[in-house]
Amino acid sequence: MNIETLKVQIDKIINSNSSIDNKLQAICDYLENEISYYDWVGFYFKNGDKKELKLAQYTGEETEHTIIPFGKGICGQVAISNQNFVVQDVSEQDNYISCGWKVKSEIVVPIFVDGENIGQIDIDSHIANTFTIKDEEILEYVCEKVSSILN
Repeated sequence: MNIETLKVQIDKIINSNSSIDNKLQAICDYLENEISYYDWVGFYFKNGDKKELKLAQYTGEETEHTIIPFGKGICGQVAISNQNFVVQDVSEQDNYISCGWKVKSEIVVPIFVDGENIGQIDIDSHIANTFTIKDEEILEYVCEKVSSILN
């Protein structure tokens, strides 16, 4: 994974003349295409004033988890903790929502606008123990850039 190359491409997507929705979709598509072990890439955002997340743009297999209550699953826990959550083996998590039998690991990084957690990027992998500090670094960068267009 070449972090600098990925950042340059993310910047190009963010700075394009596309709509926000198209930019978010392009980010999902790009990350899923460029990082071999990213099998599902998606954004969840706070659903209005409700204590739940709503699925926005994503790339990968369809999911029935379009609404996730705060506190439920990895995404729901990040909505409360405001911190990255890396799960190297989903079978070891009690509070995990299965998106499919192929998913072995997951990483979720929150998106902040003006200090408020307004959403997150969620990555599923079919490989256990695959995520590293480099994944957190690039995903934190993505979230910072996404935050800048949501202000």
